[in-house]
Amino acid sequence: MEKIFEKLNESQTAAVKQTEGPVLILAGAGSGKTTTVVSRLAYLIEGVGIPASNTLTLTFTNKAAKEMRERSSSMMKNLSFPPLLCTFHKFGLLFLKFNIHLLNRQNNFVVIDTDDKKRIIKKINSEIPTPLIASEISRYKNSLLNPEDAYKQAEYFNYQQIAKIYEEYETYLLENNLVDFDDLIALTYKLLDKNEDLTRATSEKYRYIMVDEYQDTNELQLKLLQKLCSAHNNLCVVGDDDQSIYGWRGAHIRNIMEFDQDFNGTSVFKLEENYRSREPILKVANSLIEHNRSRLGKKLIPTRGSGEDVTILNSNDENEEARKIASKVAKLLDSGVKAEDIAVLYRVNVLSRSIEEGLNRAGIAYKLVGGLRFYDRAEIKDLISYIRVITNFHDDFSFKRIVNKPKRGLGKASVDKIELAAHANESSIFDYIEKISLSDLEILVKNKNAKTLKKFVKDIQSVAKVVAESTYNFIDVLEETFHLKNIYAGMPDEAEKILNMDEFYGLFRDFVKNSPEASLDEFLNELTLQSEQDQVEGESIYMMSIHASKGLEFDHIFIIGMEEGFLPLIGDGSDLEEERRLGYVSFTRAKETLTLSHVGSRFYKGRRSDLQKSRFFNEAGLCEGSLIVEKNTAFKKGDLVRHKIFGTGRVTGVSKSGREFKLNINFAGTKRDILASFVERL
Repeated sequence: MEKIFEKLNESQTAAVKQTEGPVLILAGAGSGKTTTVVSRLAYLIEGVGIPASNTLTLTFTNKAAKEMRERSSSMMKNLSFPPLLCTFHKFGLLFLKFNIHLLNRQNNFVVIDTDDKKRIIKKINSEIPTPLIASEISRYKNSLLNPEDAYKQAEYFNYQQIAKIYEEYETYLLENNLVDFDDLIALTYKLLDKNEDLTRATSEKYRYIMVDEYQDTNELQLKLLQKLCSAHNNLCVVGDDDQSIYGWRGAHIRNIMEFDQDFNGTSVFKLEENYRSREPILKVANSLIEHNRSRLGKKLIPTRGSGEDVTILNSNDENEEARKIASKVAKLLDSGVKAEDIAVLYRVNVLSRSIEEGLNRAGIAYKLVGGLRFYDRAEIKDLISYIRVITNFHDDFSFKRIVNKPKRGLGKASVDKIELAAHANESSIFDYIEKISLSDLEILVKNKNAKTLKKFVKDIQSVAKVVAESTYNFIDVLEETFHLKNIYAGMPDEAEKILNMDEFYGLFRDFVKNSPEASLDEFLNELTLQSEQDQVEGESIYMMSIHASKGLEFDHIFIIGMEEGFLPLIGDGSDLEEERRLGYVSFTRAKETLTLSHVGSRFYKGRRSDLQKSRFFNEAGLCEGSLIVEKNTAFKKGDLVRHKIFGTGRVTGVSKSGREFKLNINFAGTKRDILASFVERL
């Protein structure tokens, strides 16, 4: 028992000891969230005497589940039966193994991965982009829509087609006794929803349920938890509304914001003591996030003392920014800092390109986390392959990569036949197609394909002529001739891929501007030197998106792209409050130093654009500006509050009153307007 509580602070101890009823633990960044979760599990089993088999702890990643299992087991002795601590999907898998027969399905089903899913979809339909279909099917399942429901909802013909594909896909899964990733939760919920006895028995079995990273749950996961808690209501969720950054993939911040409305009688605990970051870092993080209105309200309290002030890096453009960051990283490494303790973060993946080049030039090894290096991305490799074929018609490897991009109806079999015939004639594929007559080519492949190949070769030649006349205009002619952006039309990551292509086009124009006499060959050689980073033995610094950095921590953090349009991302359905949460997450990854970088201009969407400094500098209290954003109140409609005279009441409205917030509160039928500073939230 002493071991369980010896490292806990007062707030953590109180949260661990509250074992009954719904519990919301608001755990700020670096506040010892995992310690609290595993200590609570150990306390339930070792302190209260709850059988381990009656507990269920759910999280989102196998890595987190493994860490929590190891840490909790070290706090408990002689367990005959370990507690179930796993991801939502693993729980679904175990549940279905025992119960899927109730859906008239066999329990020896096989779970397919994302690649399997895409292969099945492609067999059914290869016209509509496979990633789009896969994404829509996932959305349908998480919304509990069957194919018939999906068809009724479809307003456009394309989506009616997708609903039909969804129907065929589901039939294929049933016939082959397969389930996909989304089925693991959707089918589990459907079983519980249709069978009250099963729901009661399952809820009685798991009488104490804990959920980690609750801010990342979606609507279906909430519904599943409500079923699992129906017999007891002993649900403890741990999370941070200020770190809810996955709205784009279905996570619903309302789950944590309105937890007390979903589960009556909620006890709320705030973990605000931060054990990760120095005081100046927490000061800017707190200042920034206070500008969000949709939050439950808490403040990170430093426990590690003061440190270096947050550094602002001003540069004219991305190349100067890259040089400065590479220089600062080199100084840290020279001072004895380990490379693995340094990370560069960005909101938009396309920004990594200039930093990669800067680090390469400085001879600093790096690892790109959660993504490919800029020149290794498929869309960039496609562009480079086009340029290679235009500069060298005999490059068969590159020719084969691009001959059906965008799709021209050419199958692998047709391309293989042409390649064999070309080799038999001791010719390159390009030369063979150019010189063979159309009628002879039609003997090898279908008439339509023969004409397509002839046209493709002529188009390559016409673009090559443009290069001889004007290298600068080459990129525009290339896009106009081949419509390369159409390759990614309809894909979920279409916008990002096109952004990367525009970045590449801008890079090419910049190269020509700086070296007007240079040839395409020289451009390709320059790329090869930049993209093939030497495999340096030893440690590397890390580069990653802010999304990929969540849950990690580093001694020294550099955040690039602190400009309006990059952080925060503006437009295209972006949510400013979620952007601010991304800023908060990125700031709170830093333990010792935080450097925020912005530039006056960047290549963006194929051209150089002048940029404004991010509003987040002002909101974080790092500079003065004309932009004024009202600070958030910790109260929202529906909150339960206490006034020292009027007692307990519920907030029915929030409005601004000068520098304060005015609350309209219902005190047992009597409504009063009270300033927010005169009440406390329960």
